[in-house]
Order: sequence, then C-alpha cells, then structure tokens
Amino acid sequence: MHEERFTKKDWTLFREKIAGWQEAYMDRLNKEYIELLSGDAAPSEKFWALEKRIKDDKRKKGVRIQMSRSDLIYNILGLIGEGAITLDDLEEFSDELKEAVKFLVER
Repeated sequence: MHEERFTKKDWTLFREKIAGWQEAYMDRLNKEYIELLSGDAAPSEKFWALEKRIKDDKRKKGVRIQMSRSDLIYNILGLIGEGAITLDDLEEFSDELKEAVKFLVER
C-alpha cells in the first residue's frame, strides 16, 4: 500500500493522536505490571517476569513507534494488533484508510 492512498489529514490526525494512544496503552501496561508485582510469586520470580515484560513491551508500537508517513497503515495495524487502539479509534480518519485497515485486520 502506498502512502498516497491516504490523505494528508490522515497523517496529521495520526500524529495528533499517537501520543494519547501511547499514554493510554502504557497506563494499561503499568497496571498489568502492578498486578504482576502484587502476585504471590517469589520476589525474584516477579522481578524477572517484570524485566521480561518490559523488554518485550518496549518494542511494541504502543510504546515506541517509528514515525513515517509511509508506515502509517502498518503502524495503525500494529497498534490494533497489540490492543493499543481499536477500529473505533479511527472514526475521524478517511473512509479509504478505515476501509484498508478493516480489510487487512479481517484477513
């Protein structure tokens, strides 16, 4: 898919929304970490489990993203795949972008 298929408005809107989406996603991750640390496992087990989770999570688009207009659709698909956003979060985007995302998600 080429970036030309999506509007400049889509790219601008994505740049406006990404920080809020990431903050909400990281808030959810933090709550999961608290739950992990509050469990009954041994302190060392909790420590190493948390270390692994953070190592894995920091690679996710919901935490760290490469901002490139050419990667717009792939970034959105990654965010949806990680559960950082849903199709409902794309309400304000162009119909073309929403249709492309929906098609690719449902495949």
